[in-house]
Amino acid sequence: MKKALVLFAWISYSSSSILSLSLLTGGDKGVAPREDQEGEPGRFADVESILDRIRENEEIARKFFEIEVSILSILDFQGLFERLLSEIREKFGIPCVWISLIDKSEISDLIQIFPFSKDLKEGLTLIDRRTFLRLTGNSPRPLLLNGDLHPFHPMLPKGQLNFIRSLAVSPITLHGEVIGSLNQADFSPLRYRPGMDTQLLEQLAVKVSICLSNVIAHERLKWVAVRDPLTGLLNRRIMETVLNREFKRARRYRTPLSLAFIDMDDFKLINDRYGHEDGDALLRYVAGQLAQITRDSDVVARYGGDEFVILLPGTPAEEAGKLLQRLQQHFRGKPMRHGENVLPVSISFGVASVTDQGVADPQSLLRAADTALYENKKNRKEKST
Repeated sequence: MKKALVLFAWISYSSSSILSLSLLTGGDKGVAPREDQEGEPGRFADVESILDRIRENEEIARKFFEIEVSILSILDFQGLFERLLSEIREKFGIPCVWISLIDKSEISDLIQIFPFSKDLKEGLTLIDRRTFLRLTGNSPRPLLLNGDLHPFHPMLPKGQLNFIRSLAVSPITLHGEVIGSLNQADFSPLRYRPGMDTQLLEQLAVKVSICLSNVIAHERLKWVAVRDPLTGLLNRRIMETVLNREFKRARRYRTPLSLAFIDMDDFKLINDRYGHEDGDALLRYVAGQLAQITRDSDVVARYGGDEFVILLPGTPAEEAGKLLQRLQQHFRGKPMRHGENVLPVSISFGVASVTDQGVADPQSLLRAADTALYENKKNRKEKST
């Protein structure tokens, strides 16, 4: 009987364990025949078992390849994360799949700007850098754990802390720096065990890192095109595009639409007194408060300088006026603290609606709100004198 060299990848995959990639070689001595114990049938059984394992290996490798191909062409954060997490969950039957990002990193700061679905937000966790590097040992290699997982609780998704029994953590990088991890967990302690080969997990993490680099470059370009670089609000050009769309919709379906024009009072004096750095911080503060207090359906934009516009679909002028009065009161009671300085915030506003006399198109709606703002500021000055 000739000596055989058997070289194959052995992947064990069952309902309770996903990946165990082992490389078995018979070496120069080959695989010892078993004729003396079981004869030819036993040897054939061994060959059939090997072929079964090779087929299992190929099937799992194929699934990983399909996941990698499915994410390579995606150029937005939401699309990338949704596809990645759902594909892993569905193809391998993994109950918990999520991404951890190091807080205050380049990608975490960028991601928090974009609106995500509720389900996707639950699939993302933030963790401070020191804790993450301590847990992973600052290594780019995947970790498999099924012992005491309490130290990893800062990384685990909320609501699953008491149920997860095994964990796979695959670090992902950006420009050579670790910025988070792709995580998979199971309720069985057998699924991920130290000592299992992590080659395919590591390969997938590399592909995810490449995709993230592409997505970030693309999202930055989109961001610059539609956002004001200082405040992060929509810029004037995009606001006017949205205004045209909402105006047509309000006229077609005869629904309310109001527009508020906002101006910060005495902003030049603040710049002169505190400096432009504090002035910029104040603009960011006001922008953040406006975005936080308004509804998701409202559109907040920086019009230019210290002027902002809020587009309020489905809101009559009277209700819009009440909202802006509440905003005035809110800012009076919440000055901005920047370093050692406390900067007062005061705003003036003007409101117009599609039902106002003389409003015939989006531009006239904007002019009407601007005129109302001017009149309000004029009246306030007259009363103060």
